[in-house]
This record gives sequence, C-alpha cells and structure tokens, in this order.
Amino acid sequence: MDYFSIFLWIMVAIAIVVFIALFFVDAGYGKFTSSKWGYSVPNKLGWVLMEAPVAILLLLFWAFSDRKTMLTPLVFLLFLEIHYIHRAFIFPFLLKGKSKMPLGIMFMGFSFNIANASMQGYWIFYYSENYGNEWLQTPAFIIGTCLFFIGLIINIDSDRRIRNLRKNGDSKHYLPHGGMYNYVTSANYFGEFIEWTGFAIATLSPAGLVFAIWTFANLVPRANAIYKKYNQTFAAEMQGKNLKRIFPFVY
Repeated sequence: MDYFSIFLWIMVAIAIVVFIALFFVDAGYGKFTSSKWGYSVPNKLGWVLMEAPVAILLLLFWAFSDRKTMLTPLVFLLFLEIHYIHRAFIFPFLLKGKSKMPLGIMFMGFSFNIANASMQGYWIFYYSENYGNEWLQTPAFIIGTCLFFIGLIINIDSDRRIRNLRKNGDSKHYLPHGGMYNYVTSANYFGEFIEWTGFAIATLSPAGLVFAIWTFANLVPRANAIYKKYNQTFAAEMQGKNLKRIFPFVY
C-alpha cells in the first residue's frame, strides 16, 4: 500500500470519528455558535480564510502538473473551483447579520479543506492515469456531472432562501421554507451532499469517494442537531409538516 492510499484510509477513519462525535457535540458555528470554541471573527472573514486557500491550492496542483493541458483534469478542476470560488468570494459577502465564527471552527474547517484539496488535486493531476478525453463521454461522468450541478443549484438556492429570511442587521433565526425546505430542514446540506456524491461518481475516484464520505459524516449529524433545534424553537410551525432532517422522505 502506498502513502496516498494510507492517507485516504486515515481520512476515512477520521471521518468515522467525526461522524460519531458530532452526534454528541454541536459544532460551534451558525445556530450553535459558542465561546467554548475560542475567540470569534466576523463570519465573512472566517469563510474567506477557510475556503479561499483551497481554490488557490487546487490551482497550484494544476499549474505544476504535466497534465495541465489535458481536458478532463481541467474539467474536474473547474468543478472544484466553481464550488470554492463561490464559497470563498461570493457566499460570504451575501451573508446578512453580524454572526461570528469561532477561530477553532475556522481552523478545523481550514485543516480539512487543505487536506481534501491535496487529496483531490494529487489524485486528478498526479496519481490517476484514467482521464483521457474519452472519459467525458462515459456514463459515470455524465451522471455524476448532472448530480453535481443539481446539488450545486439546490445548495445555492437553499442558502439564498435562508439568507432572505433576514433583513439587514437581523441576526435572528427563522424556520426556512420553500424549495427543498418543503421536505427537509437542512436543504442546503442535502444539496451539498448530492453535489459531492456527483463529483465522486464523475471522477470514479477513491479521493472523490472519501470526500463524499466526509460530507456525509460532517453534515448528517449537523442536520440532526438543526432538526432538534427547530423542533424546540419552532414547535408550532413544525407540527404537521412531516419534514425530514436531510434526505427527503428518508431521514
């Protein structure tokens, strides 16, 4: 077993630990912001510092690779950059209110993002030998690409619906509605999971699979915590809606 394979297995093992731990500990950001996670910075700054280095690192993997002129790896890079440029340079500046992000949460997110960017970049531009132009015509690529963009659209639309619940300067929390929020309380997380599942299918890569596993491990417990909080905070509104946590009609 080579070092890259060992790295992937370590990432899976950590994901399992994170999945279990997050059912007992609420990650202290957003609705669960807590001082126990350390000094906090403005939410906008936290998102930029956490996500921007990923977009830069992925570009470096591409720039120093012998495969930088190959079409399929470039397409996969564009998928990743679409997500992370939006997360780093668009999403944060659309946020309303004066929410904070604890430095502890920011550094944990930053650490995972760097590890994941290294995992995806190394696989696509150095490790894999499968990505000729013909890959773009395979059923896996076509199906995965459709899922990726469906998930991306759901994620962006769901974030927009949450954001529009607030007026400028408002930091209160409201029960979101419309779109996929008619089915789940964490529609943005559902979209993100579909997005990275699609990426894993499009690349048919162990690196993509590990990313999808991490997305599941991080977001499912978080969605469970949000569902419980909504049931406590918006008990009357939640009655009769039959909403699930993250997967419509299932969980």
